[in-house]
Amino acid sequence: MGKTLVIGAGGVSHAAVHKMAMNSDIFSEITLASRTKSKCDEIAKSVKERVGVDIATAQVNAMDLSATVDLIRRTGAEILVNLALPYQDLKLMDACLEAGCHYLDTANYEPEDEAKFEYHWQWAYRDKFKKAGLVAILGSGFDPGVTSVFAKWLKKHKLDTIRQIDVLDANGGSNDQAFATNFNPEINLREVLQDAKHWEKGNWQTTPAMTHKVEFDFPGIGPRNMYLMYHEELESLSAHFPEIERARFWMTFGDAYITHAKVLQNVGMTRIDPVMHNGVEIIPIQFLKTLLPDPGGLGEQTKGKACIGDIVTGEARDGSGEKTYYIYNICDHEECYREVGSQAVSYTTGVPAMIGAAQVLKGNWTAPGVWNMEELDPDDFMDMLNAHGLPWEVHELDGPVEF
Repeated sequence: MGKTLVIGAGGVSHAAVHKMAMNSDIFSEITLASRTKSKCDEIAKSVKERVGVDIATAQVNAMDLSATVDLIRRTGAEILVNLALPYQDLKLMDACLEAGCHYLDTANYEPEDEAKFEYHWQWAYRDKFKKAGLVAILGSGFDPGVTSVFAKWLKKHKLDTIRQIDVLDANGGSNDQAFATNFNPEINLREVLQDAKHWEKGNWQTTPAMTHKVEFDFPGIGPRNMYLMYHEELESLSAHFPEIERARFWMTFGDAYITHAKVLQNVGMTRIDPVMHNGVEIIPIQFLKTLLPDPGGLGEQTKGKACIGDIVTGEARDGSGEKTYYIYNICDHEECYREVGSQAVSYTTGVPAMIGAAQVLKGNWTAPGVWNMEELDPDDFMDMLNAHGLPWEVHELDGPVEF
């Protein structure tokens, strides 16, 4: 149905490309490209062994606009799926505009020299993509991504309005590492060490990172400490559902993770500015990334489950008053590894990337412009979650959350 170019060869890409190959009726030709072609070749070999499908590989520097445009044209790609670093989002959007290709990513743009991620840089491309007749889908991972689709589905089928929303992300998995991040260490630590921020009554409320903790009993996992933090879907949800009074994001962390992260921050290892070391300029957090385990390589030894979802309160569509729903997915690390060779964190981002791209190629999401997930029709996406490894459940709760 469609030729697809995937940029990036990390753990998320590993999961996404395997799932694309399992849906060859939608993804007729797949090319995987990265700065390091050998990583692409390893994924292609795994796809051939597991799925029996050949995918093409290529070398490209995603920051090289002309090289990326040339690759899009050579492959005839109808959609570029950006699974590289968020620093590269704008360059890849520029390449899609020049080459006439649809675009999709899983995380919003972030300047490399500033720990700040916001959508305004990418929202500024709305008119460009609309004028070009092209679609750009932002944040088609799980959070952001599925969590926004969950909210849209609830608003379409259960609620007239959304008064408050809490996004809850719990990884109950474990491995034998003293300290390891769930995804790219550089991006993970930049994200979790930022000040926490949530939307309340028309304003952003800010608190220091890792200071607001609540225990919650997660389905399939059990009680875990979750921490209030900032995440990009809060920005888009509060913008596109203006009736929201409060929007918060919570993520679980063990005590050991918190201790390690704070020590690394205190000694300067999470700095993103250049420092001189023995006459060589280095960026500490990038050096730290080389020392920490690669999350994409931890699949075989990761056990346990992840649970991600939304608790949403609003006025019921049937006129029965205010209702609260908890909608979530439970994902098993070991089952993910058996299927595609990835742990659940890579899987829960890679599968929605595949499904989002499928929505474009199937003709479901075709309106030109730049779109967040909650702006789009959720139904086929939700059906594909159930069919492709991320089944969801929705339950009515007794009332709004009390934390």
